[in-house]
Amino acid sequence: MPASPADGALYRGLFADAETAALFTESAEIRAMLLAEGALAQAQGELGLIPQESAAFIARSAREVALDPAALSAETAINGVPVPALVAAFRKAMNAPEHAQYLHWGATSQDVMDTGLALRLRRLVEIWEARLEALARALGALAEAHADLPMAARTYGQLATPTSFGAVVAGWGGPVLRHRERLKALAPELALASLGGAAGTLSAMGPEGPATRARFAQILRLSDPGGSWHAERDRIGAFSAWMAGLCASLGKMGEDLILMAQSGIGEIAIRGAGGSSTMPQKQNPVGPSVLVALARQTAALAMTMQGAGVHRQQRDGAAWFVEWLTLPQLCVSTGRALSLALELAGAISPVPEAMARNLDDGSGLIHAEAYSFALARHLPRPEAQAKIKALCAEAQREGVSLSALVARDFPHLDLAAAGGLGAAPREARAFAIRAKGDA
Repeated sequence: MPASPADGALYRGLFADAETAALFTESAEIRAMLLAEGALAQAQGELGLIPQESAAFIARSAREVALDPAALSAETAINGVPVPALVAAFRKAMNAPEHAQYLHWGATSQDVMDTGLALRLRRLVEIWEARLEALARALGALAEAHADLPMAARTYGQLATPTSFGAVVAGWGGPVLRHRERLKALAPELALASLGGAAGTLSAMGPEGPATRARFAQILRLSDPGGSWHAERDRIGAFSAWMAGLCASLGKMGEDLILMAQSGIGEIAIRGAGGSSTMPQKQNPVGPSVLVALARQTAALAMTMQGAGVHRQQRDGAAWFVEWLTLPQLCVSTGRALSLALELAGAISPVPEAMARNLDDGSGLIHAEAYSFALARHLPRPEAQAKIKALCAEAQREGVSLSALVARDFPHLDLAAAGGLGAAPREARAFAIRAKGDA
């Protein structure tokens, strides 16, 4: 097994997300850094910091040159960053020293790397926003279709009161809508150009430094942060926390599906569920289990990212390295959780017969709360609760229905509302409406 199972051929289908992972390949990183170098040269040429002819040559070359990541490895191991090797290889590939001398003018390695990261995160957000929209729409349709389908709600793993499957689905989908809104707020903070020079002061570019940064950002369709953010990792930290929060919400959906699919419950069917190597009857909830695993993993990775935010002074190699080791895996796992949740939303279907069976096994105990409140209209509530609790104990002891015992002791009690779904159908439909509006 490779260090990251998502990177290997064997486990890729289980843990990887190709569309997200494509943004974190070495080739994608190098391409993004070359685009940053080309945009920097273009901005500096327009403002007269470097000759316009050289700027145009560098900008064009940045779009055409292809560099081999392996050829940059040895120098990267020595320098701790790939940019010196990239700049040297780029200059050589241009084969025009009169122009190449102006490459990377006044910038520092972190400017190029962080700007390249911003370009890739901008695309990542676009991909994930589309997935969140599709997931909200799918869950909304599921909630609406089953708004009135009764099933047992459970607290502490025990039968509680009736609810509806649509309301359960709405409980999965509500956080998805909120996470999408949070991502919209975070997105502009991730799409920031980085240009500060050696220590964040832009001193090598003189008075044209701020204007260069503004034009540099504009060319790349990024925002100008108005200063250096080399050691300001709070935005990346907030994004990491967002990813962990999203995966936690999707993991809750996974946990529910695992429990609803377990033997003896069988309230949900999952199309394409996994099989066992020895037990032909098994229909294992593999997808939901992956969601739970990814939720736990991303929580740990996000915590590591918070630690990576503790930077010394104007640049901290150790903290930066932790970010490199952690952020790509966090993004790939989050991307996989999102794509898998979307797959599951289209693969699950309720089993009404099982839900009805689990809702009332003949004991009628799931209606105890409703009976208690019905009786409380005629007796003080503590007394009503005590009487129903005593009848529950009798029902369990004698193996008779609570409904029959209530009818025996309180024949004039109106039990029409007992076992009702309350606001569950309304909440399911309200979520469905919000999901449609959000989409």
